[in-house]
Amino acid sequence: MNKATIAAVLIVKNEGENLRACLQSVADWVDEIIILDSGSSDNTAEIAAEFNARYDIEPLWQGYGRQRQMAQQRVTADWCFWLDADERVTSELRQNIEAVLQQPNNNAAYTIPRLNWVFGRYIRHCGWYPDRVIRLYPTKLTSYNSALVHEKVEITTSMQLQPLQGDLLHIPYKDLEHYLVKSARYAKAWADGREAKGKSSSLLQGLLHAIGCFSRMYILRAGFLDGKAGFLLSVLSAHSTFVKYADLWLRSQNKQSK
Repeated sequence: MNKATIAAVLIVKNEGENLRACLQSVADWVDEIIILDSGSSDNTAEIAAEFNARYDIEPLWQGYGRQRQMAQQRVTADWCFWLDADERVTSELRQNIEAVLQQPNNNAAYTIPRLNWVFGRYIRHCGWYPDRVIRLYPTKLTSYNSALVHEKVEITTSMQLQPLQGDLLHIPYKDLEHYLVKSARYAKAWADGREAKGKSSSLLQGLLHAIGCFSRMYILRAGFLDGKAGFLLSVLSAHSTFVKYADLWLRSQNKQSK
């Protein structure tokens, strides 16, 4: 059986700081690189050109899921390997992906463990490791759903879901400001999605969910073993949880006042 071909697929916006290091970790072993940009104003396009990527712009933002679907439509390779610009492929992960391509199972999707670098250290607790995500599957087998945020690969009962070894290094935040901006964006997208479904919330719900979030991460999932970074991450995650419920609550209050 011939070795299957593979595409590294990314959706991006203003990822000039991250993109080169990401693409350097895949450029010499993938068959094509597909990048769908939602409207960068930095040097993202120039970096994509350095790696001979297929680079297209889709400025009409319809949510993370829909953007991934449109990116996949541009793939010609047999397999999709999804990456974010702030991720790096380790040599162990590369070897295991190449082993899959040597003997491809066209009814299987693969989960990949992510190791997150947050606030000065790798987070191995807090429920953040191995942080398995479905990132590798045959192009014709499936795709992401159309969720505005927290999009997921659609899995049918007939599909085989298999774990792959080798970490995908993830550097989600460059500093605290970046965390807060990114968190606010996700909170807004979450509230948008819930509001579109006619859902409402209360501040009490937000408080209870925030307390639950901190308790799970720091105590039940041993975030205390990640030191001060684990504590800070648990507190900030609880804050982010509260903010998204507060955002949804404020929207209902604004409607009542009109």
